[in-house]
Amino acid sequence: MSGAVNAGYYADALHAALRGGAPIEPLTGRVDGLDLAGAYAIAQAGIALRVAEGERVVGRKIGLTSAAVQRMLGVDRPDFGVLTDRMDRSADGTVPLAGTIAPRAEGEIAFHLERDLAGPGIAAHDVLLATGAVSACFEIVDSRIRDWKIGILDTVADNASAAAFVAGPRVSPAGIDFGTCGMVVEKNGALLSTGAGAAALGSPLNCVAWLANALGTLGTPLRAGDIVLSGALGPLEPVAPGDRMRLRIGGLGAVEARFV
Repeated sequence: MSGAVNAGYYADALHAALRGGAPIEPLTGRVDGLDLAGAYAIAQAGIALRVAEGERVVGRKIGLTSAAVQRMLGVDRPDFGVLTDRMDRSADGTVPLAGTIAPRAEGEIAFHLERDLAGPGIAAHDVLLATGAVSACFEIVDSRIRDWKIGILDTVADNASAAAFVAGPRVSPAGIDFGTCGMVVEKNGALLSTGAGAAALGSPLNCVAWLANALGTLGTPLRAGDIVLSGALGPLEPVAPGDRMRLRIGGLGAVEARFV
């Protein structure tokens, strides 16, 4: 981390935005000395605040793996964030939006690990061997940066814009072609978008391998029991109270989310 950056100060500001629903101005161009390591240090300090309030870390998320999402948000590389139990809305698929700022939903594949993955040197086949189950999943993202005016440093510092997720029934990964599996997203009963596994770095397996290797450089392995959200297979969609969305992925089944 750059010594010029006070990670705790900016983590406090982003945490206040998270809890209060009032966005802050972009950090990019405003915070002298901010680099990628500093942005991840801000994110880590923000997670420490959440854990201190009683949240429990349950996994990781990978963001910005889709070329469509990268173009939409003006960034050029993946990032990662931390998932907590408070974000998990899988039990009944109901996602409260009170307190969010500008939430958006995206369809992806969740990996449920049964073995540790410790990079570097992790490849797609290692990910498959470590995965106990997969599921179709909605991730809900919400930028605490005003008007989604984010660069890579902003979204990294903001815990990869993580807000909530809804994971569907778990199925075995055996026999699934993660590169060609098709995705269909419906919103309020109408077809919204389609996608395929290849949209996420060629395969969601590649995304999880990227994450394991990125964390490996920090001495932090993915652990058995972790949930890993592997990245969007299509565009982000704004959501509001009253919306209902349904996601189907070939070989994985379906999941529904209701926003209130």
